[in-house]
Amino acid sequence: MVIPLRDDNPTTRFAFVTLLLVAVNVGVYFFVQPHGGVEEAEFTIERAAIPCELRQDEPLTVEEYQTGDCDADSFDNREFFPHKNVWLAVFTSMFLHGSILHLAGNMLFLWIFGNNVEDHFGPIVYVVFYAVAGVAAMGAHFLADPGSTIPVIGASGAIAGVMGAYLVLWPKARILTVVPLFLFFVVYLPAGVVLGIWFAMQFLTNPNEGVAWVAHVGGFAAGVLMGLGLKAILGPPRTGLTSPELEERS
Repeated sequence: MVIPLRDDNPTTRFAFVTLLLVAVNVGVYFFVQPHGGVEEAEFTIERAAIPCELRQDEPLTVEEYQTGDCDADSFDNREFFPHKNVWLAVFTSMFLHGSILHLAGNMLFLWIFGNNVEDHFGPIVYVVFYAVAGVAAMGAHFLADPGSTIPVIGASGAIAGVMGAYLVLWPKARILTVVPLFLFFVVYLPAGVVLGIWFAMQFLTNPNEGVAWVAHVGGFAAGVLMGLGLKAILGPPRTGLTSPELEERS
């Protein structure tokens, strides 16, 4: 897996929406989410999207939660969290993370790729784009396993959409990247290479790692499609080159 550090792709305005998304995600993790034990598990179940709940349009019952079976013949049909809005949870899931590493990785990718996408789309379109990409990612995950009772958390699906749009808009942008090949090398690579490797790696994810890789693929595909559509409407982006030094690097 390659790790991007920054891109040589300056913006014309400050990416306040992207920064706000980063701040909200960090704030939720450190100041809202409990960490550890039953309290964390119940918090996640109450607020995260769960495919089984979306399929049946109602919260999990006690038995479904305990058995992990969405089709269980219920001997205890009490809903675990009866007041949960299962559709709103699709959005709240985008701001929950399972660990500091999960959070840090997502926020790194969001900042590197999101500021340019926001700059080109504008803040309003960018907010709608981000939300739609996140919903598309959850939709892909749902179609892959609609009976799952496992909560889905993280901004990865929406951020994958941002990455897909970046690929469409700036495939040749230079990304300073950590490449682990026996040793760690830091090199500049075209965005198309970095994002292509990231996308390919999703299909090699170990299913036992608990990574919703189908959501990543779905979000990325949605980002590519929306990026192509918005590129046709808004026009091509700037080249991102603002100095002779950067021009020589392209």
